[in-house]
Amino acid sequence: MPQVPTVRLGSTAILSSVQQPLRSLSSSRLPAAASHHTALLSFRFSPAPKPACRAYSSTATPPPPRSRLRRFIGFTSLAVFAFIAGGSYQTLKTASGMMDLRLSTDEETLSAFIPGDEFTKEVDDYIRNHPLAVSLREDPAFTESRPHLKMPAQMRARSLTGGTLAGPEMIVVPPLVFCEEGGKSLVSLLYLGPSLCGHPGIVHGGLLATLLDEAMGRCCFPALPNRVGVTANLNLDYRLPAMAGNYVALRAETVKVEGRKAWVEARIETLPEDGKEPKVLVEAKALFIEPKQAAAMSSLYNVTA
Repeated sequence: MPQVPTVRLGSTAILSSVQQPLRSLSSSRLPAAASHHTALLSFRFSPAPKPACRAYSSTATPPPPRSRLRRFIGFTSLAVFAFIAGGSYQTLKTASGMMDLRLSTDEETLSAFIPGDEFTKEVDDYIRNHPLAVSLREDPAFTESRPHLKMPAQMRARSLTGGTLAGPEMIVVPPLVFCEEGGKSLVSLLYLGPSLCGHPGIVHGGLLATLLDEAMGRCCFPALPNRVGVTANLNLDYRLPAMAGNYVALRAETVKVEGRKAWVEARIETLPEDGKEPKVLVEAKALFIEPKQAAAMSSLYNVTA
């Protein structure tokens, strides 16, 4: 009997090459025993079953995206927290810094301003000696001062009406202010120069609104629990053009106070020579509200009032 080659189980290609010669031998009159061995070989060398394979994905399944609403709420909350924290820190820092500054008294502010030229001295003398100023100075219910000069020099330089717009051809001298006790009323005397115009020769209406806003707040603050407030509403009626290069008087009166709210009415009018009737240039009404954190702001107000 011919020798059968040895093969590796499970290899289909080699098994076929072995079975083919065996079939040839069987057909060429092999003995019965050889045929029997061939059948056994055919049975023993049947192909092994292929192992089952599990398919795996090459990419991981991404997590579901976050809701846009959740992301928006998260970012908004973070921004609001940062804004509040930053504002509170800056307010406390500024207020604590103000505590270390020495403030000028009302009497000291009256002698703090020194005119730098003849025209400025002329304006200052006219305001100080005007009959309206003399009459208010003699009234014990009123206190005379120049509030802008209470501010330290470094703060005054950043003030709109006390620094930026103060000087030759603008607000030539610091306004002379008379305040009635208890926040009842206020009178401010000032000169508006030719460099404060909107239309040529006419004082800008926005400046008049700013002067009224400041004076009305200064008028009513002493009537509020912590002597400080912010403007909630301001309405103006312009009656006549305010010609530049003229003296004006600003009058304010606190008409109503309820808790943290104060209503104020005011007007700017010409400051004529004695015996002439003033002309109303602009009228205003405003509502001021004391903030809930006013106790922490009161020290800062004492500097700027």
